[in-house]
Amino acid sequence: MANKTFFQSIRNSLISKINFAQDIDNESLEALIDNEITEVSKSSYISLKTRLSLRNDLFYSIRGLDILEEFLCDDSVTEIMINGYNHIFIEKNGKIHETQKSFSSKEKLEDIIQQIVSSSNKRVNRSSPIVDTRLSDGSRVNVVLDPISIDGPALTIRRFPKIPLTIDYLTDSGSISHEAAHMLKLLVAARYNIFISGSTGSGKTTFLNILSGFIPSDQRVITIEDSAELQLTQLKNLIRLESRPANMEGDGEISIRELIKTSLRMRPDRIIVGEVRGGETLDMLQAMNTGHDGSLSTGHGNNPVDMISRLETMILMNIDMPITAIRSQIASAIDIMVHLGRLRDGSRRVINISEILSFKDSSVILNPLFLFKETGEDSNGKILGILEKQNTALSNTFKLNAAGIKESDL
Repeated sequence: MANKTFFQSIRNSLISKINFAQDIDNESLEALIDNEITEVSKSSYISLKTRLSLRNDLFYSIRGLDILEEFLCDDSVTEIMINGYNHIFIEKNGKIHETQKSFSSKEKLEDIIQQIVSSSNKRVNRSSPIVDTRLSDGSRVNVVLDPISIDGPALTIRRFPKIPLTIDYLTDSGSISHEAAHMLKLLVAARYNIFISGSTGSGKTTFLNILSGFIPSDQRVITIEDSAELQLTQLKNLIRLESRPANMEGDGEISIRELIKTSLRMRPDRIIVGEVRGGETLDMLQAMNTGHDGSLSTGHGNNPVDMISRLETMILMNIDMPITAIRSQIASAIDIMVHLGRLRDGSRRVINISEILSFKDSSVILNPLFLFKETGEDSNGKILGILEKQNTALSNTFKLNAAGIKESDL
């Protein structure tokens, strides 16, 4: 932040002159700030660079979310990470940078957090120090307060493009090949159940949103998320459900599991579960197995094989079932697994597209269709590679044929 002495002095003067009972427009506020900076500069030299920085900092501290506004106005910022009031990091182009910005105090950061959380009718405090919510623009927000966060409040904001990305953007940027993209488009249309796996920040939600764009516009779709992020603008018959945590008394919780069960009574053609993390995994698989073909979901995993193991573990966390029965459920419910990776240069790529063939000899059998092969780096350190089509063809073609799509079209 610009010189803190100047900043605090001017801000105090501004606050004393602004009538908050009346709505002051941005133009008037900016004019008032410029006048105050001009007055201070008569007795103390302020460079042009400092003037501009002061102007922005003062405007954002009074209007909106303080210094967060600067990052929220920058479309190239994809993640904002606040580790206490005076350590702020941002992600741009897949790379994380520490900023020179800081909140004026821990109390100021806490005020901003309460402003964010209260806007979505949620609550966070020392008794309930963790909350997930979102901003009005759809950005995902996670808050952890002390004493859980030892070094002060931690605020993480995951931002999404204002205009949803398209499959053309991914092919043009090299995230997926044209051939693989075309195949996935046909598989979604043919109502294959698709599960997307990947590490944190690999682009699972974005990719889920893109695949959802291939769903025919006349179908009834229900989305189920912890924090609503999907933007399925092409669908008219759409219901968006969002889970709710328990209140201070421990009452009122509505879980993903409950929402999945409720969605089955709402006559959906497809169900999209933003992410599975626990016992709702079994409910999702059962929904896929009970006439809701074409459903989609995501989860955290290192590769398709690891993701299957994690699905098993998540089911076992909440119910005692034979492992063979769980694997049989997975094999019969999920048709295609798409794995996304975040490479060392910060780029996001489709790494693996595999078909789940069957359950055999106590194992889930996978059929790799596309695998990413790294071929080197360019002069800027960008990883080069191709998503290679494998010699194995799609085996389960029943849904493809039922949709009137020829195998040769893949």
